[in-house]
Amino acid sequence: MSTPFYPNNGQRVAIFIDVQNMFYSAKTLHQSKIDYSKLLETIVSGRQLVRAIAYIVQKPDVDQTSFLDALDRLGYEIKAKELRIRPDGTSKGDWGMEIAIDALTLAPKVDTTVLVTGDGDFVPLVYALRAQGCRMEVVSFDRSTSTDLIRAADRFIPIDTTVLFKEPKFMQDNSYQQQPPQEGGDDFNRSNRSYSPYGKSTYSSRQGRDETDDGDDRQPIPEGDDIP
Repeated sequence: MSTPFYPNNGQRVAIFIDVQNMFYSAKTLHQSKIDYSKLLETIVSGRQLVRAIAYIVQKPDVDQTSFLDALDRLGYEIKAKELRIRPDGTSKGDWGMEIAIDALTLAPKVDTTVLVTGDGDFVPLVYALRAQGCRMEVVSFDRSTSTDLIRAADRFIPIDTTVLFKEPKFMQDNSYQQQPPQEGGDDFNRSNRSYSPYGKSTYSSRQGRDETDDGDDRQPIPEGDDIP
């Protein structure tokens, strides 16, 4: 992967990563895991990083200490909470409210806010931050990102294999692959391309999408089927 270049390197950027959303998307779509070193470098792309926060939900029976230590060494601020199991067997463990509060709090101190998630629940947050003058970027997997979220952002940058570990980490699940393409997926209109600070082509809101693949290897993140 070539060194990223961003023409407006004076931009102040804050990054908010929905780790669980990214973990399950990478597992389902690519049977792999995200290289968070590459991800951070690619998103920042020469700009001034104000904060990069990783939001993690921990399972009581899974030790993620090594993974959390690795993120800390890479420069991420880590926010973690335990998965809560209700008496009826259902569970709760999302960071939606906290991500929104943190992003709105930091908005006056940054030029660009980057949401690393495909969850359409963040659409109202995107519009609220844009109303405050923030440039909004969404980084996620093309096939698992809400179309409404893509359209709400100023720019959508699809995650491709350049920020994934090359070797498979999981057994392939063909059930997902057999679903017909949806709008917002790989077969969505790619006819309109725009300049990307992240390498080559990206999807800009109300335009088509594209992906590139020219990556390299970095230090591994700790393994485990339930560790992002």
